[in-house]
Amino acid sequence: MDAPAPESRTEFTAADGYPLAATVFEPPQPFRAVVLIAAATAVPRGYYSKFARYLSGQGFKVITFDYRGIGGSKPKGGLRGFPAKMRDWAALDLVAAVDYASNLANGKPLLYVGHSFGGQALGQLPNNHKVSRALFAASQIGYWKLFPVPEKYRVWFSLRVLGPLAYTLFGYVPGKLGMGEDLPKGVFKEWASWCMKPRYLYDDETLDARKYFPNYKGALRAIGMSDDDWAPPVTVAGLLAGYTGTKPEHITVTPQSAGVKKIGHFGYFREPSREPLWREAAEWLGRS
Repeated sequence: MDAPAPESRTEFTAADGYPLAATVFEPPQPFRAVVLIAAATAVPRGYYSKFARYLSGQGFKVITFDYRGIGGSKPKGGLRGFPAKMRDWAALDLVAAVDYASNLANGKPLLYVGHSFGGQALGQLPNNHKVSRALFAASQIGYWKLFPVPEKYRVWFSLRVLGPLAYTLFGYVPGKLGMGEDLPKGVFKEWASWCMKPRYLYDDETLDARKYFPNYKGALRAIGMSDDDWAPPVTVAGLLAGYTGTKPEHITVTPQSAGVKKIGHFGYFREPSREPLWREAAEWLGRS
């Protein structure tokens, strides 16, 4: 297909009125569907720009956005004292993003790509029925004991020692500690608490949004990477167990099959994965 048209920066409001930064990638011809990309924890929307441009070149209108506290959606006053939990990214931010994308679709299919937390979040949305196809990459339950050695001990130390020390000192968790972007204190605390539970967010009795997981009945494909220490196959399967309203497809890819040396937790959206991983993603998303 033709090269994608230039993207445009915009914003929409979350369910509580908080402004969220977004980018819309328009295809050079009339779009056949809208793809909403939901980011991983502490990853700004710009990380997905090359993947979004590729999809727009395949005829999709693509939307990326930043959760509150991340990238272009950071509060002007900084993250110290900023009230946000990880569940807010789903219940307030992503639920509005789905409505925004659905309106742009104007009757055409709404498709979804979720990276890590993005796959965990779709099940928490009361409006997830608006999505007809969902592709997850490296989405999992994040129980630390399911990670391989030595990664699980590094994760435990980061979540139980470094992170709490950081937010006690600074009021948030600086990204330079290895978390990606700076994280609001409340987001980090909730994420860390889920990672200590064997079934992750499914074991959080205060998370009423768990009831929405079975409501998603669209097609679902989950891609895991064989060299991803944060999302080994058992953790991907653990997340998919909650999507009981559909029959998820679970695929594990190797770096060799993608023609690269390493994919890991973040490499799926990097340029070297364009062939064949991006091509396969576009083909699957485009199925009727």
